[in-house]
Amino acid sequence: MTRHAQPRNRRYTLLLLMAAALACAAHAQAPATATHIGYVDMKRLLDSAPQVIAGRQKLEHEFAARDTTLQADEKHLAELRERQTSSGSTLPKANAESLQREIDALDRSIKRTRDAMRADLKTRSDQELDRSWREINDAVVKFAREQGYDLIVPSPVVYASPKVDITEQILDRLRRSSAKVPVP
Repeated sequence: MTRHAQPRNRRYTLLLLMAAALACAAHAQAPATATHIGYVDMKRLLDSAPQVIAGRQKLEHEFAARDTTLQADEKHLAELRERQTSSGSTLPKANAESLQREIDALDRSIKRTRDAMRADLKTRSDQELDRSWREINDAVVKFAREQGYDLIVPSPVVYASPKVDITEQILDRLRRSSAKVPVP
């Protein structure tokens, strides 16, 4: 390298350093945009949203007749067992065996009915929860967009200040939208 090339390289390097320093200073002085963050307690929404409560009531009504029938069968089984215990050895052997077969058959029937009802209830509960979950999630997203939020954090979290908790506002929105929907 020649002697004349070295000062040019130094000047070029010095100019680059000055430009970088000016860019950093300009960036530091530019107004920072605040990030708007909110928190939603999803458990509270799922426990308190009118859409979820309506779904639970719908399921209770839907399964009420089956539950009543199951309870009647359980009561009948208890009566048969009581009769077996109270008559004990006084029943003729044939009657005692017949009573035992009836008790066993009813017991198996109740267990099958209970298992089937439990499975049906789980399936229907999942369907209702999925429907409600979509509605709740849509309400959160719509609220966040309308209010200019950059991030909504759902529960569970380690800590969320009450000033970023928007759960009550979302519940109010869900209550209003629920009130608009006519009940079938």
